[in-house]
Amino acid sequence: MDALDVARWQFGVTTVYHFLFVPLTIGLSVLVAILQTMWHRTGDEKYLKLTKFYGKLFLINFAMGVVTGIVQEFQFGMNWSDYSRFVGDIFGAPLAIEALVAFFLESTFIGLWIFGWDRLPKRLHLAAIWAAAIGSNLSAYFILAANSFMQNPVGYRINPDTGRAELTDFVAVLTNKVAMITFPHTIAGAFLVAGSLLVAVAMWHLVRNRDSADTPAYRFAAKFGSWVTLVSAAAVAITGDIQGKIMTQVQPMKMAAAEGLYTTESPASFSVLTVGSLDGSRELFALKIPHLLSWLGTGDPNGTVQGINDLQAQYAAQYGAGSYTPIIPVTYWSFRFMIGFGMAAAAIALLVLWSQRKGRTPTSKWLLRAGLVMPLLPLAANSFGWIFTEMGRQPWIVFGEMLTRDGVSRSVSLTEVLTSFTAFTLIYATLAVVEVKLLLRYAKAGVPDLTPDPEIDDTHDDAERPLAFAY
Repeated sequence: MDALDVARWQFGVTTVYHFLFVPLTIGLSVLVAILQTMWHRTGDEKYLKLTKFYGKLFLINFAMGVVTGIVQEFQFGMNWSDYSRFVGDIFGAPLAIEALVAFFLESTFIGLWIFGWDRLPKRLHLAAIWAAAIGSNLSAYFILAANSFMQNPVGYRINPDTGRAELTDFVAVLTNKVAMITFPHTIAGAFLVAGSLLVAVAMWHLVRNRDSADTPAYRFAAKFGSWVTLVSAAAVAITGDIQGKIMTQVQPMKMAAAEGLYTTESPASFSVLTVGSLDGSRELFALKIPHLLSWLGTGDPNGTVQGINDLQAQYAAQYGAGSYTPIIPVTYWSFRFMIGFGMAAAAIALLVLWSQRKGRTPTSKWLLRAGLVMPLLPLAANSFGWIFTEMGRQPWIVFGEMLTRDGVSRSVSLTEVLTSFTAFTLIYATLAVVEVKLLLRYAKAGVPDLTPDPEIDDTHDDAERPLAFAY
């Protein structure tokens, strides 16, 4: 083990941990804005209750996401300074805009929304949460544009004198075809998480408090969250299909690794289950669906999909000796876990909708258990999706331009990286406990009571008032 290995683990742990908060923040900000809009248009108190209830969960999650996101960006200068030096002119531009425009838009209007209840006019207060939601989504776009450059470098040139990548076309970076499809795919995944959270919390209250006065609010939240989950699952599938075709064009090795496809095939079969050798170098057993991989990768059921071995030979001839193959078991299984967990969340959403048919109220304890697990499924799907995206690019940190081993800070020792990795992991573990406890505490509390406090009778003299009011 060396500094490179630990630096990779540290960035991986930080990224996965941070992304536990990101999809919920993105999706829940919009859903809370929709709920408040429904209250604004109808005046129905249940929408106001749900707005304040889920808004509180959104704020808890947002605060934790900000903390972990800032630490993540610091690592570019801490452990990956050679990468930052090489690509900073390009990578830094969308991240700077994200911080100066999207993040400040988001954080400023969240503040106005928090403290603006009963202080701002209703329309302005509603506009505040929508501005915050738009800021969250804009933030995601700029970050994904930066990441997409690592997957498919565009809009740059290599300066022969400095050996650095220099930005030549910022519009090309922002309109990178990888970013254009990764953004809707990521946003759909975020709504999958947010919809699942709405369902889980609502189901808990519906099953445990069947005769509550707030049952109509929870029934609506369960239905609304289920439909959001189902529509998001469909959007994830559609955008994922397009993303797979673009990935086959720009990163054919990643597609081959996702399928454990070692030899070029035309037509290529989709692997339902493949058992490979321990070193991931060859296939031992496979259960396949004919022609499906060709269609997923090229749009043609008889299309050609390049295999791992052929691509390895091609890259070795193009870039020099070395292994250009990612860890096959990681890419293969993370790809399937991503799909499987997302489909499981959609299946539970269908069951929740079925349980409420014809005005029924869910009572099944088994459905409650499934509902409570439901938010964890798309969270896991999102995490495995990013593990696949980043691990499938290996050994490149910028595809075709810079290897991961060349991006690590040369001045940072193994001890230093190991120390910061240990400290961050312990801090994150503590924050995770705090986050879960806060979410559970406020989720169990239920929707707020909107009954106004009794008015104080101020017709008496100060001397006749209780001491608490005399001052």
